Amino acid sequence: MVKKNSFKINRERRKSLMSKLTMKKVSQLLVAVLLISALMPVIAFGASGFKNVTYDGQNVSGTVYSDTYSSDGVTVSIYSPDGTLIAVVPTVYLPSSGYEWSIQAAQVDTYGFVTLKAPSVNADVYTAVYDNTAPTWAAGPMTASNITVSSVDLNWPKATDNKTSVTYHVYQNDTLKSDSVTGQTYSISGLAANTMYTFKVEAVDAFGNKSTPQTLLVNTRTQSGGVIGGGWGGGSSGNSTNTDGSINVSNGQVDASTLKSAFANKAEVTLVVKGETVTIPVSGLLDAAKNSDSTLVIKTDSGTYVLPLSVFDFDALAKELGISVNDLKFTVNIKKLTGSDATAVSGAVTAVGGKALADAVDFSITFEGKDGKKTSITSFNQYVKRIIKLNSKPSKNAVVLLYDPATKTFSFVPSSISDTEAEFWRTGNSVYTVVEYNKTFSDISSHWAKADIELLASKMIVNGATDTTFEAERNITRAEFAALVVRSLGLSPVASAAKFSDVKSADWFDGAVGAAMQAGIVDGYEDGSFRPQVQINREELAAMIVRAYEFADGKVAVDQGTISKAFSKYADTDKIVWAQREIALALYVGLMDGLTDTTLETDGQATRAQSATMLKRFLSKVEFID
Repeated sequence: MVKKNSFKINRERRKSLMSKLTMKKVSQLLVAVLLISALMPVIAFGASGFKNVTYDGQNVSGTVYSDTYSSDGVTVSIYSPDGTLIAVVPTVYLPSSGYEWSIQAAQVDTYGFVTLKAPSVNADVYTAVYDNTAPTWAAGPMTASNITVSSVDLNWPKATDNKTSVTYHVYQNDTLKSDSVTGQTYSISGLAANTMYTFKVEAVDAFGNKSTPQTLLVNTRTQSGGVIGGGWGGGSSGNSTNTDGSINVSNGQVDASTLKSAFANKAEVTLVVKGETVTIPVSGLLDAAKNSDSTLVIKTDSGTYVLPLSVFDFDALAKELGISVNDLKFTVNIKKLTGSDATAVSGAVTAVGGKALADAVDFSITFEGKDGKKTSITSFNQYVKRIIKLNSKPSKNAVVLLYDPATKTFSFVPSSISDTEAEFWRTGNSVYTVVEYNKTFSDISSHWAKADIELLASKMIVNGATDTTFEAERNITRAEFAALVVRSLGLSPVASAAKFSDVKSADWFDGAVGAAMQAGIVDGYEDGSFRPQVQINREELAAMIVRAYEFADGKVAVDQGTISKAFSKYADTDKIVWAQREIALALYVGLMDGLTDTTLETDGQATRAQSATMLKRFLSKVEFID
């Protein structure tokens, strides 16, 4: 393996050599070094050293400048990273071509990242093009499909490297099956029937750096069946279990025995679903449901649903559907909207002046009984977590929104948003998306609550008095604050007209008052009224916000010592009429401050600005906003 190239020496006042350098790594642990030179004007040369070094996945190339003008032979030395001389590359003088030499090939028996030395040059090419960074995996698990008595198809997420392309090494029970796979699937045959195998895939870059492995346990079919469409066959679902206990679901069904086995070892079990839908037999969950901590996580390409089993009353659902609880099943659907549905959401985002950061995703759960009878679960008795991926990096004003197809409007959903995904919590099912929305008002530019008002307006929790003004110092009514609290909790409206004598079904606040009452946040008066238009005072404000806090985060024990400590610095606590516990807790957890250092003024009327600030503190405390 000899490659012919040359040096050319230019005898000028500053004598310089410009050479082209190439290194190649081959499978026989061979490194070949080439230098190619050309006459160039002296002004083009820089200081001695290697310049513009690049790597294309197989070859390192660049330019080397050297301050030699000796007519003696020129050599290039190759060193390993620890400084050991690996080889010296000689050159041969070519008298017919002037000052020109041909370079010999250098064969190196040890695989190394090399430092190259030419005349007047000692450059570490390793730091320019090599590193020890291993490839990393995209999100998602390794899965198996088309499992038969003797074969299986393995699938895995894509791996990427910071400098080179990658190949995949596939192992069966620690035996290397292939070290040259370039795609994300590999078929293995020659397996024994009804046998558990451990498969492992590593991503390897051109420098030999290996990723953390993807591993998967797969049990082949018994001799009685044919191909499993990604699972166990014989009419059962397509499942395989990963080493972390998660279950791969490739044909939309999971069998009861797999669920039972998984929950026998841990309280939280994840279903990694290929597609958007999975049907789950309740018989596989009945034992797990006896543990209040048992949680089923459904992860699809469109989103993730984290379902505490405690949200379901399986016996009541079975009775409603006229079926034995052991025969009950339910379907979880996590579906990205497409076509006209997606267009409608996109149009609604544009209409409010927002920017979509994620696809709109519909989360739904349907239980099925005899003769196709079904019932959909639209609400829960607690907050349930979901996750959707983002398509764009968010700003601080990103917000998860519920989309109402009937009204084509949005409402706030409690959430935490990272650079890549949004986690959110709600007590019901619907269509959700993530939007960047910025809102301000002309009359708050110098107001002390400007930041809090703008944040909550951009989350679609507070509205302006008009589209351009907020009226921060205007007093707020009981109905208005009830509506703000309900929005901040992400609750759906509940009709309340039948509950209160002074609330009509046509009133804009009817649904908000009903939802607040159902959540235990507001009460009516002894005469059966709600008094929605009465301006709220700071005592009532504190009581409502504390009840919202406990609705979201659970009841907090407040003893007399806590109350005394919270009230110790204030001189007017005797003016508190009935909400001593709530005000003490509001002070204790940081939801409320005094109006001055020594007064609470709980009988004073609350303003829209004060309400916004207290809501923002509440939402931050319960981590419903970032």
